[in-house]
Amino acid sequence: MTESTATSPEYAPKNGATRIASVNVNGIRAAYRKGMPEWLEARDVDILCLQEVRAPDKIVNEFLADGWHVVHAEAEAKGRAGVLVASREEPETTRIGIGSDRFANTGRWAEADFVINGTKLTVASVYVHSGEVGTPKQDDKFAFLEEMITKLPALRADGRDVLLVGDMNVGHTTRDIKNWKGNVKRAGFLPEERAYFDRFFGEEIGYRDVARDLAGDVDGPYTWWSQRGQAFDNNTGWRIDYHMASPSLAAKALRADVDRAASYDTRWSDHAPLVVDYQF
Repeated sequence: MTESTATSPEYAPKNGATRIASVNVNGIRAAYRKGMPEWLEARDVDILCLQEVRAPDKIVNEFLADGWHVVHAEAEAKGRAGVLVASREEPETTRIGIGSDRFANTGRWAEADFVINGTKLTVASVYVHSGEVGTPKQDDKFAFLEEMITKLPALRADGRDVLLVGDMNVGHTTRDIKNWKGNVKRAGFLPEERAYFDRFFGEEIGYRDVARDLAGDVDGPYTWWSQRGQAFDNNTGWRIDYHMASPSLAAKALRADVDRAASYDTRWSDHAPLVVDYQF
């Protein structure tokens, strides 16, 4: 796994692979104003997954009008959450919501089914709650993670390739957060949260953390940096954006890149895109 800069004049060619990118845009209107279109044009993405879209369907469809097929889960609360899957090829079917009434209108889960070179693939764009210890926000986060315990096995029950991407708002291991010692009692690195990811990536559920598999046992590469202080400049980041793949799909992953901006003032989100090429 490599770390590239979003202002690079050239990116590695796909060589026939399918390129899937995920990024929390921290508001699609702001991201487009700050430079997201230039990144997207240069990146040659086949399937694009966004989180924290924070815009109605009309605005989303205007931004992604040129050759994109879009399934957008808009949040009932205006200006909050929102996820989407956009693809160059039209999906066979699409679905919105993780399946429970509690999260039906929260803009945190969108799915699309594809067939790529004869392989069935389901892609879900996911935005897990950020949480806040001792508040209802944390209760919602745990409830959503509990839903995922049931959802993940169900998605791959028929043997298809499955990919969940997005801002999961949890750093799984000490390799995933620069200042992990100072965050063990804070949402995002609580032992109880991390235990869910032990199950997601363990024998019980069996998904693979694609970026970690490709990067190996190294710090990061991080995908989110606080807007405060010098976090970005000092690379004091968190790796909380994932490609969570069924084993059959993980085996098809060729390379992963974190498109970290060249400098603080050239960022168009507080997250960096996580881009993975899969060979079908």
